[in-house]
Amino acid sequence: MDFCKIFLQPKEDIRIRQGHPWVYGNEIDHIEGIIKSGEIAYVYAHNSEFIGKGYLNTSSKIFVRILSRNIDEVIDEAFFKKVIETSNQSRLNLGFNNSYRVLFGESDGIPGFIVDKYDQYLSIQVLSLGIDLRKEMFIKILVEIFNPKGIYERSDVSVRKKEGLQLFKGVIYGDVPEKVVIKENELSMEIDIINGQKTGSFLDQQENHNAIKPYVAGKTVLDCFSHIGGFGLHAAYHNALEVTCLDISDIAVSQILKNAKLNHLDQVKAYKANVFDELRVYHEQNKSFDVVILDPPAFAKKRDDIKKAYKGYKDINLQALKIIKPEGYLVSCSCSHFMDQTLFLDMLADASHDAKRITQMIDFRIQSKDHPALLGSDESLYLKCVTLKVK
Repeated sequence: MDFCKIFLQPKEDIRIRQGHPWVYGNEIDHIEGIIKSGEIAYVYAHNSEFIGKGYLNTSSKIFVRILSRNIDEVIDEAFFKKVIETSNQSRLNLGFNNSYRVLFGESDGIPGFIVDKYDQYLSIQVLSLGIDLRKEMFIKILVEIFNPKGIYERSDVSVRKKEGLQLFKGVIYGDVPEKVVIKENELSMEIDIINGQKTGSFLDQQENHNAIKPYVAGKTVLDCFSHIGGFGLHAAYHNALEVTCLDISDIAVSQILKNAKLNHLDQVKAYKANVFDELRVYHEQNKSFDVVILDPPAFAKKRDDIKKAYKGYKDINLQALKIIKPEGYLVSCSCSHFMDQTLFLDMLADASHDAKRITQMIDFRIQSKDHPALLGSDESLYLKCVTLKVK
């Protein structure tokens, strides 16, 4: 059989042996056999020792995405169904049931493929050529496992262009309404699968949303970059005295108020505002809060953005610290993996110093357990959620 065999340059196998599933084109020494994008390639170290196999794509900097490290394992429909079933069962074992990430791409063993469950609907994202070519097979597998009312594809992300793929979004099975009511912890949340953020909502924050419970009872809370109110509504549910949500989107503000009404949370207010400006206005007006939550979009979407992102993160955290009452709390998040844990903590220390506030870190969280971080793959550990007590 004249299958494709890829041999790496010396030492380029180390990262892959440690768990990373990507083989970059510039790490390859030479190739033997037939090169066909979208098909299986076998990857070998420089000494000809087998280290893994997966779909290759000559149009991408990521030349091969490893699917298996067993040379004899057959990569077929049964293989993928088992991986997805195993991944889903792990979520069920952790207590997830209504809405959660079923499959987290590289972390769960199928690079370039994301599956999210929203009640009786699925939302998927296809980020690699090998998966895209077999989409009908994956739809069949998902229908067999979940029997959903509908599956929506949210492959409308620019990273697909790096794979030579066009952006796409649309219903690919059954029927999918624009709005779906899900359960997030104890709350009912209406989310928008078709036009909402990511695949419909921020499932990666749902455990962090609930983790603010110890800080908010009887307190005034400011939730910045609120999206549809995940943090703010959970604060209200856990008996916050008053919750103010800020977001720059009219649609988000409307959705926050709708979800507040859905859950009978009368102490929630939501306003359209530029958070950077509004925090300064609060400071000038001597307005203060017991708890301030910052959950901004990714300021660093590529490595070159880090310096600018650091400045942006520091700015909002500095301004937030100025308006937190003594013995209050700052809950600060970053969803950019380029802003790693060390750099993020350095920024918080820098902001605390400039705000002339002494702070204690009392919690450090990552993304929810349905978004496992693969050790050896820094890209999969991206979310930081730090709680500081402000002295």
